[in-house]
Amino acid sequence: MRHSTPATARVMTPPGERWLARRVESLLGRLPPAAGAPVWIVRVPELRDRRGAVHAGSFLRQRRMVIACTRAEFPRVFVHEWFHFVWRRAGNPLRRDFEALLAAERRAGARGELGWSAEWRKRALTAQEVRGRSRRWREYCCESFCDTAAWLYAGAASHAEFTLALRFRRRRQAWFAQNIAGKRLSI
Repeated sequence: MRHSTPATARVMTPPGERWLARRVESLLGRLPPAAGAPVWIVRVPELRDRRGAVHAGSFLRQRRMVIACTRAEFPRVFVHEWFHFVWRRAGNPLRRDFEALLAAERRAGARGELGWSAEWRKRALTAQEVRGRSRRWREYCCESFCDTAAWLYAGAASHAEFTLALRFRRRRQAWFAQNIAGKRLSI
């Protein structure tokens, strides 16, 4: 089953998953417009990575998401995964600008995050990894970008994983308003 938004972003859902198709359509309407090849969503009963159970995963080259979350968690998880496709196509200048925002937060002593996928990575970082822009730092930046997008666009006013202080949330919101909102995104 194919679904399109006026922005040309397309998500393909399996037949018989009407609730999923409706939910995706609703969520795409909240997001900045996007263009790109279709992204397939597949629901699986259980999903694990090397660290244990996970809610979802994206296979960017295959243009596929696998989802194993509850219906209640779906909006936040879907938006997070969608923004992995955005991050991949964002380009180095935009990614480096977001990295600079996160580095400034770190220098200011910011604790917490807007999702667990970013928070556990943030906690594990060393100062040397940040200075050297290590792979772990870049992975944290990607996860933080996606968690921030989910916080902004999924419609959840609060969540136990939203632990970043309000002043830093406002800075991220301003960054997204300037760099993401209202722009046509490439996925």
